[in-house]
Amino acid sequence: MPGLRRDHFIDLSPFRASPAFTRMWLGSTLAGLGGQLTIVAIMLHMYDLTGSTFAVAMIAVAGLLPMIIAGLYGGMLADAFDRRRVALIAATITLASTVLLAALAWAQLETVWWLYALSIVNSAANTVVMAARQAIVPRLLPRELLPAASALNGITFGIMVMAGPALAGILVAFAGYAWTYSIDVLLMSSLFLGLWTLPSIKPEGVIVRPGLESLRDGWRFLRRASNIRLQFILDITAMTFGQPLALLPAVGAVLLGGGPITTGALTASVAVGAFFSSLFSGPAGRVRRQGLGIERAILVYGGSIAAFGLVLGAAALGWFAPAAVGPTTPNIVLIVAAALCLVVSGGADNVSSIFRNTMVQAAVPDAIRGRLQGVFIVVVAGGPRLGALYAGTLATLTALWFPPLLGGFVIIGLVSLLVRLSPRFRLYDAEHPEP
Repeated sequence: MPGLRRDHFIDLSPFRASPAFTRMWLGSTLAGLGGQLTIVAIMLHMYDLTGSTFAVAMIAVAGLLPMIIAGLYGGMLADAFDRRRVALIAATITLASTVLLAALAWAQLETVWWLYALSIVNSAANTVVMAARQAIVPRLLPRELLPAASALNGITFGIMVMAGPALAGILVAFAGYAWTYSIDVLLMSSLFLGLWTLPSIKPEGVIVRPGLESLRDGWRFLRRASNIRLQFILDITAMTFGQPLALLPAVGAVLLGGGPITTGALTASVAVGAFFSSLFSGPAGRVRRQGLGIERAILVYGGSIAAFGLVLGAAALGWFAPAAVGPTTPNIVLIVAAALCLVVSGGADNVSSIFRNTMVQAAVPDAIRGRLQGVFIVVVAGGPRLGALYAGTLATLTALWFPPLLGGFVIIGLVSLLVRLSPRFRLYDAEHPEP
């Protein structure tokens, strides 16, 4: 590709440096793809059983508190016991819940409450797997390869979100729910590929048993760790005010036209941005001022979300629209513009994630890394839910274009202010990581 050197592309050195990391990454990618099949299939299944979009939305709401508890408690387990064993036990629970989903679907015994219960168990157990797995990575790779490992996670996310929902829709339509859940069982089994072959990975340093004292110990560390604490706050800010995904069904139906096809394309655009920012992430491994990198990436994210709001505002004014926008008469020009904004937002968020994840893995001592990874997962997964509440509420009170437009500028202003008040964050040096 003209103008691109080889070192601009994603650094694959983690695969060469650690076969154990390679197996774990491959297993996690396949299992994550299967997990997306089940997430989408459960939503479709719930709608088929109830005909209620509220019942579908409650799947995410019902799983929020268990996910937070699982993230915090899973982190404590990862800091107290063999992380390989913690991940294997949690993965077994995840697999068992998916097997039971498939069995109920084959026997045609599925009910609304079974879908709720098993989706909660699946989500909570998978959160524990993620906390333990992320705490394992720094024990498999040298510190200088952690940014490349985080970039490879962006590839995983892109594959999951681009391919998973589309594949789930096709499988449900042509093969049914039972086959879709069963295929996830096969894909989920690959998670054990990387975990079984790991050596025992026990936490290093002083071990604190899970419980209130472990939580207090983690909180005391976080109070002292201003760099880690600020990056959590910055991510919550970005996700709360700049997460427009809850608006996309209405955007496709009302503003831009094209209906579900537009909604799907815009949703996939975020994953496309994440995928390609990882694909061309070679320079990320050479960035030492990672705090500054986080700030700039989130500012770009805020700008792209504000631009998305402007595009929706233009659609509300009727710019470039056909005579009557509808499912078969989309506003192609503004759909493309909106998709490009979301591609940029997905790329910027992924760049921020690469630096944030690397900072947690490199600057946090091993004895407390599991707990901080648990908090990291709660922040990453909980922020978008707050964003859905913000966007949905404000759009109901105003207009569809207003939440992203206002939110983008709020992100830019708040992030600039918070980082200015913490100059130590901008000076964070990846060669000498300090929490």
